[in-house]
Amino acid sequence: MDTIEIIFSRRSVRQYVHEPIPAEDLTRILECARQAPSAGNRQPCHFVVVTEPELRREIGLASHNQTWLADAAAIVVGLGDPSVSAGWYQVDTAIAMQNLILAATSLGYGTCWVGAFDEAKVKEILAIPPELRVIALTPLGRSAQQPEARPRRAMAEFVSLQRYGIQFSL
Repeated sequence: MDTIEIIFSRRSVRQYVHEPIPAEDLTRILECARQAPSAGNRQPCHFVVVTEPELRREIGLASHNQTWLADAAAIVVGLGDPSVSAGWYQVDTAIAMQNLILAATSLGYGTCWVGAFDEAKVKEILAIPPELRVIALTPLGRSAQQPEARPRRAMAEFVSLQRYGIQFSL
C-alpha cells in the first residue's frame, strides 16, 4: 500500500485477535515513530510499550473503563517531555503517534487513538516520572474486525481558500 491508501484504510479498531506482535514488526513501527519530525528536532517523545496482560488490563481500567484495550497484543503509551520542548511537546508526540499508527496500518495491525484516560493513574501504573505528560495511547494488534469508514465533514466545511470562509475549489 502507498501512503495515501494507508491513510484511507486506517480505522479505529476496538476488537483484537489474541496474537503477539513479532519483534521485527514492533521495532519497525516504533522506528517510524522515531523518525517523526519535531519542532527544532528536539524529539520530546518517549513511548512505553506495554505487553504484560495485567498492566494492559489496568491501563484499560484507567482509561475510563475501556477494558477492550487489554485485548490488544500491546498498548503503546505516548509521552511528551515539556522540559525538552515546552511549547511543542504535545504536537510533536501527536505527530510521532500518527507515524506509529500509519506504520502499524501498513503492516496489517489495528490501532485506536485513545485520549480518554486518567493521566495520574496511567503514570502510576507505568512508573512514569512526574515531569512527563501522557499525551495519548493506542492499542496495537491484529484486528478481529473490519470497521467501516466513518463519515467526514464536507471539504467546504474543512478548508477555505486564501482567507477563512472562502469556499475551497480549484
